[in-house]
Amino acid sequence: MLQSGEGLRSLSGRRVAVVGAGPGGLATALLLAKAGLHVTLFERDEAVGGRTKTVEAPGGYRFDIGPTFFLYPQILADIFSSCGERLEDHVEMRRLDPMYHLLFEGEDGLSGEIRATSDEGRLQAEIARIAPDDARNLPAFFAENRTKLDRFKPVLEQAFDRFWSMVSPAMLTALPHLHPSRSVDGDLKRYFADPRVRLAFSFQTKYLGMSPFRCPSLFTILSFLEYEHGVYHPVGGCGAVSEAMAGLARRLGTDIRLGARVERVLFEGRRASGVVVDGETFNADAVVLNGDFAGTIRDLVPETHRPRWRDRKVETARLSCSTFMMYLGIEGAMPEGLGHHSILLAKDYQRNIAEITGGTLSIQPSLYVQHAGFTDGGMAPPGHTALYVLVPVPNLRSGIDWERERPAYRALVLERLKLLGLTDIESRIRYERVLDPRDWREEFAVHEGATFNLSHDLGQMLWFRPHNRFGPGLYLVGGGTHPGSGLPVIYEGARISARLLIEDLVGARAPALRELPDTSPLAT
Repeated sequence: MLQSGEGLRSLSGRRVAVVGAGPGGLATALLLAKAGLHVTLFERDEAVGGRTKTVEAPGGYRFDIGPTFFLYPQILADIFSSCGERLEDHVEMRRLDPMYHLLFEGEDGLSGEIRATSDEGRLQAEIARIAPDDARNLPAFFAENRTKLDRFKPVLEQAFDRFWSMVSPAMLTALPHLHPSRSVDGDLKRYFADPRVRLAFSFQTKYLGMSPFRCPSLFTILSFLEYEHGVYHPVGGCGAVSEAMAGLARRLGTDIRLGARVERVLFEGRRASGVVVDGETFNADAVVLNGDFAGTIRDLVPETHRPRWRDRKVETARLSCSTFMMYLGIEGAMPEGLGHHSILLAKDYQRNIAEITGGTLSIQPSLYVQHAGFTDGGMAPPGHTALYVLVPVPNLRSGIDWERERPAYRALVLERLKLLGLTDIESRIRYERVLDPRDWREEFAVHEGATFNLSHDLGQMLWFRPHNRFGPGLYLVGGGTHPGSGLPVIYEGARISARLLIEDLVGARAPALRELPDTSPLAT
């Protein structure tokens, strides 16, 4: 174990450049600043958060741009705790119950619904209304996934920058629970016969931009995390978390430079030695890149410094789907039954997913609606509502002509919203912003508009995913890096990358981050 004095001598005066103030970049900056490093965080936008930010639109409407809730906030709370702070002192997290409202489309309207809750007894009653036999299997499903999460948690916390990591003790312990031949849906069939019930525990694969019929069975733990640990809304929107992280990072000494565009990473030999920012050189002992991996790596890092991810491999990497977004400011109230989160699952969900992955624009899509005002009155002015509507669609590799299709698809989505009881909203729209896959690419530098980054199939997970330690002095964070997409997973990736960076600078195995010497301004 490193002694405090040794850690101080090793880290004092060292400079780190973090590129991108998304959730991964902010978390990494916090951990490195707390360890005593001089951290400069460069963000090309004029606000922190990346896609995890909340914007105010004309008329006083507020919208989350990307993520709309927090799952398993314990990891984020642990990061704040390692910095000597309590998350709840910075952001109010409201646990939602019900977590969301699932509506299943049938031949003529809806064929059933489930108001998902982490109260197991109530959830069994909800399921029993549409599938009594399946409801009896719920405790067994939870028990198995409780064990699965316990076995895989150490795997998701370790780095996979060496092939031998694939046979680590944690990996060998988890291996019997992997079942690589099973998909999420296939795994769920062992417990639930009704396809609607299986969807209640598998639609969460959309967080990875994947199909439950192809996504590895490991990811049944996504729905289990929701039911076991809850779904949370940060008051003020998810951007409130990004702002709180940035505020604490500044207090810890981090220099956050907004409107600063990083042009490329500099190298001395094989080692990253700094970045070029708006034509100026910034020297650093280490560089952390936080951004859409495929969308930025070729622009910032020369091909010679990424032998495992040359241009051809990046170009042919398997990608997630994209999303068609509508941010709507509406005058008047919403139907009484519309909760905070609502998910409409298409009548032929498997066909809908096949169309998305096959590059076809579905005419009967599933969709998700956030009515944040159900919980948080600050998201719209009095007497108005801010609605966030998301529809999974193919990424730009599909060749869909969005210039031609966009108006008709907007009309289709508004028509689909009627199944949620939103029958009269078009005439009440007072603000509207629409994003299609082109906008994700152009505005947010998302490669091919694939909003959930690289696909999470077995060939692009663990050692096969871009490594946290990408090269000497160069580290990655974000959804395209191990462990993968989703806010809690990205935060875990930030902890991995920060630990590796500190180990490399110290020249020995780093202590737990909470045990590092406290050299921050908050230490006084």
